[in-house]
Amino acid sequence: MLRLITDFDGPIVDVSDRYYCVYQDCLERLRPPDRPVKRLSKSEFWRLKRSCVPERQIGAISGLDLDRARQFARLRSQTVHSSPYLHHDRLIPGAVDALERAQRAGLDLVLMTMRRQRELDEALYRCGIDRFFPPHRRYCIGNNETKTLDTQDKPRLMQQALMELPPVREQWMVGDTEADAIAARTYDVKFIGVLSGIRDRRRLTPYRPDRIVKDLAEAVDLVVERSAQAIH
Repeated sequence: MLRLITDFDGPIVDVSDRYYCVYQDCLERLRPPDRPVKRLSKSEFWRLKRSCVPERQIGAISGLDLDRARQFARLRSQTVHSSPYLHHDRLIPGAVDALERAQRAGLDLVLMTMRRQRELDEALYRCGIDRFFPPHRRYCIGNNETKTLDTQDKPRLMQQALMELPPVREQWMVGDTEADAIAARTYDVKFIGVLSGIRDRRRLTPYRPDRIVKDLAEAVDLVVERSAQAIH
């Protein structure tokens, strides 16, 4: 059996609307009364996010002075993962079909995310995809757990998963960030980077993914093909 471990934000759900909404709201709250700001289009904003331009710099590009740009970065960090904005997330086209193909092919599906448990459970049920990931196949941050850095927390979740899950012949991680790549590489799990999330190809390439693909659908096709080859 092959195992497919997938991140949630990026491979399965598109968070760009949420991030852009938070950007607009934070910019409006910090807009100086004596001069206009330059609100970026969603495509401009998302291009900057995917290339890892710092929040403070995005604030400055949008017309905020240095002090307000710093406040913008702090406010955005405090706001972006708060419950009032999570409803802006939407399923990536083809993600559900991809999960169904993976399930039919007999892949062991595991979900691994930096969301807190209550946030993850709500999103899974709202999107109607909880059926793919029973509770014992969900690895996330506890509701009262202290978060550190994604690049530290994600490898810790990977370690926990590999200690608890039954052994399989081969394991693949699908993700859209450096944290996913580091978690996979740390524990000799093959890594597929997807371009449907918050990092572009230039940001993913230095982490030496086994493959970079468009989305979860292409990632599943790759792993299912590997599984079929192993059988024959």
